[in-house]
Amino acid sequence: MAKYMLIMRNSGSVENYEDMDFEAIINAMGAYNESMMKAGVLLGGDGLTDAAQGSVVEFTGEAPIVTDGPYGEVHELFNGFWTIQVGSQEEAVEWAKKAPLGPGNKIEVRRMTDESDFADYADNEYIQKEKGWREELGTE
Repeated sequence: MAKYMLIMRNSGSVENYEDMDFEAIINAMGAYNESMMKAGVLLGGDGLTDAAQGSVVEFTGEAPIVTDGPYGEVHELFNGFWTIQVGSQEEAVEWAKKAPLGPGNKIEVRRMTDESDFADYADNEYIQKEKGWREELGTE
């Protein structure tokens, strides 16, 4: 089993929530989350506040540069995410396809790295520490 992140990309529809039945959206999203919990694939997830309330830490020179939002192109911003644990990219995509989102929305599906991605560095001090931290936190 591998972990995947389903990333909701901003479609600009958040600004139009005033015209939507927000309770219906909450109910549809809750039912979707419940179906993933019952299937035993949901590890976590959250929505994100408006991009204008965020900050970007950019690493281009010697010291990181912090800028306030809004930033980037609309198509580069995210509204929220889920983390799930399933057997394949195809299974993760199937779960993404079930999300109760309307036309114009997009979900990016990406596998999260695990120990196997760092097998060549298994003896690295920080790889070992991270393994211990994950066991301590119960996230392994």
